[in-house]
Amino acid sequence: MDLLEKFTSELLQINPNINVELIEKAYKKAKEYHEGQLRESGEPYLVHPVEVAKILAELGMDENTLVAGLLHDTVEDTDYSQEALIKDFGEEVALLVDGVTKLKSLVYESKEERQAENLRKMFLAMSKDIRVLIIKLADRLHNLRTINYMSEDQIKEKCRETLEIYAPLASRLGIFTLKFEMEDIALKHLDPKAYYDLVRQVKSKKQQREDYINKVIAEIKESLDELKIKSEITGRSKHFYSIYRKMKYQNRQLDEIFDLTAIRIIVENIKDCYAVLGIVHTMWKPIPGRFKDYIAMPKPNRYQSLHTTVIGDNGDPFEIQIRTHEMHRIAEYGIAAHWKYKEGVSEDKDEGKLAWLRQTLEWQKDLNDPKEFMETLKVDLFSNQVFVFTPKGDVIELPAGSTPLDFAFKIHSAIGAKCVGAKVNGKMVPIDHTLTNGNIVEIITSSHSKGPSIDWLKIAKTSNARNKIKQWLKKENRSDSTERGKDMLEKYVRRKGYDRQQILKNQYLNRCAKNYNLSSIDDLYTAIGSGGLLLSKVVSMLLKYYHDDKQAELIRKQKSEKSSEEGRKRIKNKEPTGVTVKGIDNLLIRFSKCCNPVPGDKIIGFITKGRGISVHRKDCINIISMPEEEKQRFIEVEWDKQKENMSYDSDIHIIAEDRKGLFADLSRACEDMDVHIAGVNAKSAKDGVINITMTLSISNTSQIEKILRTLRGVQGVIDVYRAIT
Repeated sequence: MDLLEKFTSELLQINPNINVELIEKAYKKAKEYHEGQLRESGEPYLVHPVEVAKILAELGMDENTLVAGLLHDTVEDTDYSQEALIKDFGEEVALLVDGVTKLKSLVYESKEERQAENLRKMFLAMSKDIRVLIIKLADRLHNLRTINYMSEDQIKEKCRETLEIYAPLASRLGIFTLKFEMEDIALKHLDPKAYYDLVRQVKSKKQQREDYINKVIAEIKESLDELKIKSEITGRSKHFYSIYRKMKYQNRQLDEIFDLTAIRIIVENIKDCYAVLGIVHTMWKPIPGRFKDYIAMPKPNRYQSLHTTVIGDNGDPFEIQIRTHEMHRIAEYGIAAHWKYKEGVSEDKDEGKLAWLRQTLEWQKDLNDPKEFMETLKVDLFSNQVFVFTPKGDVIELPAGSTPLDFAFKIHSAIGAKCVGAKVNGKMVPIDHTLTNGNIVEIITSSHSKGPSIDWLKIAKTSNARNKIKQWLKKENRSDSTERGKDMLEKYVRRKGYDRQQILKNQYLNRCAKNYNLSSIDDLYTAIGSGGLLLSKVVSMLLKYYHDDKQAELIRKQKSEKSSEEGRKRIKNKEPTGVTVKGIDNLLIRFSKCCNPVPGDKIIGFITKGRGISVHRKDCINIISMPEEEKQRFIEVEWDKQKENMSYDSDIHIIAEDRKGLFADLSRACEDMDVHIAGVNAKSAKDGVINITMTLSISNTSQIEKILRTLRGVQGVIDVYRAIT
């Protein structure tokens, strides 16, 4: 039996009504264009799209999605054009392939700016057709199944990315069959010792658990048959990553996890679900606080089931899940259940399931700061949920960790803006109180309330509340507070004797606003004018930016071009630097004085004219702001692990009160830490403040952090930070 015959046979077992001719056509087209291509494992590349299509078939996806799964790499990796794809298989398949092709090009880097932009692209593709993401999830799962053929670094990167992005997205779509397998594979490679130890512990008592579960199933079946309740009863083992998380983050032992094995009871209708719940509670004693009604209050991904934990005859607890056949289908396949053996999707049914996606697309438009985008995403999209009640009994769903402020703004913007306090279960609580499942929340408002302050942005957890607070601050405070804040800042700078044109540059004000998670200079003025920010802290930050620029300018003036001949002489007599250039030997390598990288920093090399390779920190302003045409001269470099004991110069900036004995105290602190001072530069300001740059011999970034903490403790020191120009 050849691969095509085996493939179509497997698809027909999953769905006897599938259009075999269409699938065979797509298979042959994929085979034609992937001919001669091999995977890392050495097997024909065609195996990958075939396996992706099989995963999609198991999820019950429609035929167009299977065809797109077979062809998802053709347009990008072969000569097959988008126009030819449209001609052969139609617009719908072409749009799906195009969406997956764009997602495939996403590379998740450590920089939050890049990751945030990639996620925005992903959500945009999902909003056009959610099947794009489902194909991508199937693609990721098969790549994980064959991940052993990648390098160790690639394996760890892909597994971390899976746990941070793809598994939570699968969970949000309710596709737990994919989520569980992806998480277990990722765990096996990220923490193999813990994974195999867990496998060993679970396996040691597997037969004992199975025997007991079979006995329990027989007892339940007998009771339900007597009452003529039709049911399917099975045992379910908890997947390893879920056990691992509970053991690690809840500090539990394996025998303390109640739902290690569960009984799943599937019945005809909702009425039978609650009838079965009553029966099992008469057979075994339920554990208080362990009952969850996800039928009355579904999870955000529309998961529905009754969960209860009871004490068995042997004294061991076990979990029972009760659901209907439709609930079970959704629990296994999530949003993919809509396509099961169907051509297309009902838009009305799909609408509620993707409400979270529309909300994400809406609030992300207002978030320019990548760090805030990623943090908000983790709270709103990938965190657990809590269900709380209004005093009238309405259920309100919020991300775990939410506060009464989040609740208030979820009810209505006006209620949030006038909130002065809250009651939880009848007791007064502060507005930063953390809400938990089942809380009855009552918001206390006042017509005399001054409204939101900038501090509320630190209390609110949800993007909904934070956006409404920002909108209120802009609308209500803009006219008075903005002008007042601007005037206060300018007067303070003049009073301190600083040059206004030097200190209050737009570039410094913008950086300062960004540091406080504000979107503009006007927002910064508003925060100052409304009392949300201290003038002294703002000015200290602006001074820091100013002195950084002055030092960078001085360094640039000191640089001089050296001849190629001189460069070659230096290469010949070069000293060890502790950095290597990937794939190239016998090069002059020197550290850039503008950022002074040390081990622990992420670094990049720049090919200079006649002076070898200049090594910079990746966050160096000279690297970030470099013209595009110059970036062609970047080269990969890495720290030499065999030379970890070397020392490197690093500049530390200190802003302090200009007092007698300051230098002695700073020198003593460095001496106590066994840190050599290679140079000192100081300049006094008019307000009794002195700016000091100390050049220290450093081994790595961990040592720098220790030095910064220690120097901040020296009497009179206002701020200490590492130089970034």
